[in-house]
Amino acid sequence: MTDPAKTTARRAGIWLAGTAVAILTAVGLPARADETCQSPYMPMITGVEEYVYVWTLGVEGMGDGSDKLVTVDVREGSPTFGKVVHTISTGGRHEAHHGGFTDNRRFFWAGGLDDSKIFVFDVFSNPAKPRLVNTIADFVKASGGAVGPHTFYALPGRMMITGLSNDKDHGGRTALVEYTNSGKYVRTHWMPTKESMPKLKGIEHADGYGYDVRALPRKNVMLTSSFTGWSNYMMDFGKMLKDEAAMKRFGQSVVLWNLHTRTPKQVFHVPGSPLEIRFAWGPRSNYAFTSTALTSKLWLIHEDDKGEWQAKAVADIGDPSKIPLPVDISLAADDRSLWVNSFMDGTTRLFDVSDPHKPKQVYEKKIGRQLNMVSQSWDGKRVYFTSSLLANWDKKGDDNEQFLKGYAWDGKELKERFVLDFNQEKLGRSHIMVFGSRALYGR
Repeated sequence: MTDPAKTTARRAGIWLAGTAVAILTAVGLPARADETCQSPYMPMITGVEEYVYVWTLGVEGMGDGSDKLVTVDVREGSPTFGKVVHTISTGGRHEAHHGGFTDNRRFFWAGGLDDSKIFVFDVFSNPAKPRLVNTIADFVKASGGAVGPHTFYALPGRMMITGLSNDKDHGGRTALVEYTNSGKYVRTHWMPTKESMPKLKGIEHADGYGYDVRALPRKNVMLTSSFTGWSNYMMDFGKMLKDEAAMKRFGQSVVLWNLHTRTPKQVFHVPGSPLEIRFAWGPRSNYAFTSTALTSKLWLIHEDDKGEWQAKAVADIGDPSKIPLPVDISLAADDRSLWVNSFMDGTTRLFDVSDPHKPKQVYEKKIGRQLNMVSQSWDGKRVYFTSSLLANWDKKGDDNEQFLKGYAWDGKELKERFVLDFNQEKLGRSHIMVFGSRALYGR
């Protein structure tokens, strides 16, 4: 474990960093412009992002057919603005999905949901040309049976990884798995179930499923959400929708953990498969949002006036009866607005969440025939979108658009800056994206 004194100092630094951003912005000096949904333990980009790294699923017969990390130049005025400047392939298809930086932001870890391989890219040596420097192939064996590394979340000296499944029945029962930044396995924390923790508060809602993980260090709180297992996420989407048993194999819970001890404290019933978790940034904002894919609800997990944590649905996303399938969400740095993407209708919606208990939709725009991830800059002026959900869940034929799209947001309208067609470029299916910059490393 980390030294307590260093940990305390780091937490103080995180709070001061947030305060500094507000001060710099107020006096008109250059502020941070990083994406808003990263770990608070990471250094943030100053100035403006220069590159977008896109973790991309390979498609048989398209290009080299491999999963790859694609680097796109987003420097305004650059002769290669909006273009691919580098790709690095993994040499196979692993169901590329999510990834995240280490706490020093020098390395980007990315996972494959099918074979559970983890790929570590050096983004420090040359931010314009990341290098594949390590492949971790023993995730399942080392963790004791966790399958499907999903979220990669930076903690001090650690990478916390959520699993989606297990190697016994390929169902949704899974775990959190810790590694050191150097790639050494540390320990496994299995998601609570009625059998494993019968006296845990809210244990009647526990399903043992996993998906995302986020932390609020100053409150010693960590949250995890829940999705579905390998047998579902590797199944054809249309076939799964018709499979009554499969449709019952989705998570219905959010778990509240003690961040320091990594022990569950409470389980909330959040029906409909809660996905991404986004904590507010304000120094007194003790809450997070998540959205439910199957029930199209926006949920608030918050600390009440008595210091107890609660969960409640606070808004509909589109028309729930049409199952728009909400996927990714992005909370603004000032905690006042929230982008919400929905896959089926290809639409992004902006909610005013200045009162987190009463979100109101204030804007929407159709981005494409299908839509998944969203990343916005810290200053809120630039928003990026990608399209792929899962290889077997993406739409077919002409509806299978695969793209990275960059927009400017002026507070009223999204205005297109560039479109990169991943099908036309023979890159594959574009999934999660993160920002890079040479300025972060003093260059």
